[in-house]
Amino acid sequence: MARAKTNKAARPDVGAFGTAAAPALPRDKLLHAWRQMLLIRRFEEKAGQLYGMGLIGGFCHLYIGQEAVVVGVQLALSDGDEVITSYRDHGHMLATGMDPRGVMAELTGRATGYSRGKGGSMHMFSLEKKFFGGHGIVGAQVSIGTGLAFSNLYRANDRVCVTYLGEGASNQGQVFESFNLAALLKLPCIYVIENNRYGMGTSVDRASASRDLSQNGAPWRIPGVQVDGMDVAAVHAAAQTAVAYCRAGNGPYLMEMKTYRYRGHSMSDPAKYRTREEVQSMREHHDPIDHARAALLAAGVAEDELKRMEAETRAIVQDAADAAQSAPEPDPAELWTDVLAESAPP
Repeated sequence: MARAKTNKAARPDVGAFGTAAAPALPRDKLLHAWRQMLLIRRFEEKAGQLYGMGLIGGFCHLYIGQEAVVVGVQLALSDGDEVITSYRDHGHMLATGMDPRGVMAELTGRATGYSRGKGGSMHMFSLEKKFFGGHGIVGAQVSIGTGLAFSNLYRANDRVCVTYLGEGASNQGQVFESFNLAALLKLPCIYVIENNRYGMGTSVDRASASRDLSQNGAPWRIPGVQVDGMDVAAVHAAAQTAVAYCRAGNGPYLMEMKTYRYRGHSMSDPAKYRTREEVQSMREHHDPIDHARAALLAAGVAEDELKRMEAETRAIVQDAADAAQSAPEPDPAELWTDVLAESAPP
């Protein structure tokens, strides 16, 4: 079950994902979380299909297996809070409320996409939803997210910025520079390390001397917590604590989400560095969507109702795919837009 591990001297017992028990979500909130996770899962499955058909070009990094992380965190945020992440970003877009049609259109390089077909999988954003992008350079979004948090401090509002990064990016120098600045200025930034165990094709155990990434901010006295990222209730509980801490003006907060991706690093990765048995065991025993579905049934939600919602979700995703394939490609003149902004001399 959901557990939490903090950087205080006395720590709770550690389970499979290094976490201790957290309260269950209320039924309505759990139902919303389940539908959001299901939307992300079905969307990513469809994106994988379209990539295989040659309708999505370039790189494509799927979020399948990690859905509980962004959905649980998003449930703890308020309007105006900002989100920024890396190139594994489709799930984050959908969780912030971005339109599946616009996201799928961008993936397929269509003019109706969020970046008008020019950003593709790794580079789209929505100012309306306060989603400041996926970013293709490893760790680059951490510096930008720290800057967003600084803007909130400068404007004296109570917004927080959630900055996602992978365990591979956690070793980047700019990450530690960001930690230092955020702690020094007490910036309202929540750093979320999505530790899915493998950066590219290398196990985190081979790439990081740190065996507890939630403690990577300890030199700057940034509180850290290790969370079962496969349990949406555990993620939500930890995120609420982090958000309250940052909103109160205490400075940055670090969360390590112990999660898992079922697919390869990208669509071109056969993931031969791990066994099929490992992946199957994670699916059978730790799947976040199955776990939430079982909890909903136990709470009295009818199975027929869940099946109806599953059908609705599939229809939403299929509609997004159909709309994307029928949308026009960008006009060649778009190559010259959003490249340079010129201003008149003073």
